[in-house]
Amino acid sequence: MNKLRFTLMALAIMAFTLMISSSAQAQATRTWVSGVGDDANPCSRTAPCKTFAGAISKTAAGGEIDALDSGGFGAVTITKSITIDGDSNLAGILAAGTNGVIINAGATDIIQLRNLSINGAITGLTGIRILAGLQVFIEDCVVFNFRSGAGLGIQDIRTTPSARLYVLGTLVKYNSADGLSIGSTTAGANNTVTATVDNSRFLGNGGSGIFAGGGSRVSVSRSQSTGNTGGAGIVVSNQSGSAAEAMIVSSILSNNAFGILLSGSAMCRIGDDTITNNTNQGLVLSSGTVESFGNNNIRGNSGNQAPSANVGQQ
Repeated sequence: MNKLRFTLMALAIMAFTLMISSSAQAQATRTWVSGVGDDANPCSRTAPCKTFAGAISKTAAGGEIDALDSGGFGAVTITKSITIDGDSNLAGILAAGTNGVIINAGATDIIQLRNLSINGAITGLTGIRILAGLQVFIEDCVVFNFRSGAGLGIQDIRTTPSARLYVLGTLVKYNSADGLSIGSTTAGANNTVTATVDNSRFLGNGGSGIFAGGGSRVSVSRSQSTGNTGGAGIVVSNQSGSAAEAMIVSSILSNNAFGILLSGSAMCRIGDDTITNNTNQGLVLSSGTVESFGNNNIRGNSGNQAPSANVGQQ
């Protein structure tokens, strides 16, 4: 009897060990998707998955999902450190009636999105919605056509002081509200997101190109915010009682409703910028402070800039 009990216990331990081993092996450091893949596959290079959502459950934290070829790989929710890379392919996310990418990761997680085309197909809500995570990198992506509900291209509403956002070489266009909206709407949520925007374009959005509010700190360089008809090229706001700060250098703000719009106790520093052909004023301070490096071109706006003792040399 004791021998039988020992044998059964040994078999149970062996089965449990095999189960744990199998579970560990189910998550690879690198997985693959393909337009002709299948989510029932292990997401290996020779047996790729069909969607990002199918691949993410089979990818270890800190791992990477790559596109083998061009295709539509579906909306995805990210809850851990991961890289999703379209590589040189047309790696599409068609997000009709929903959000393209939701990031709701852990406090120390790093998420990287590269070479993705995220299309809201007119009925999409938000292209990339960031709720939680330490650092988010959006590199060489196109986010467009989100024109229902929030109608935002990229939205970051994290409230932790350590939150960082990097938007690099990215095009955000033809969304019904803001192209990039940064900062929590929670009243008094100071020191929220620190964002870097470089070599990116915000074109033809129905709100503002970039909205910085809720205590965010935003640096914009070598970028263009043009044709955003419902707002400004860049808004620096006192949203929810928390003042934002912005640095805007070597950028073009043109053909918007306004060039730069400040409110509350917001702070904006500008240098080597061209602010022109905005249908209202180029630089508007309902309040707040602008510090200029003295080498900007503010010309051809309706009413030009608003005179203010808070505006330095232009």
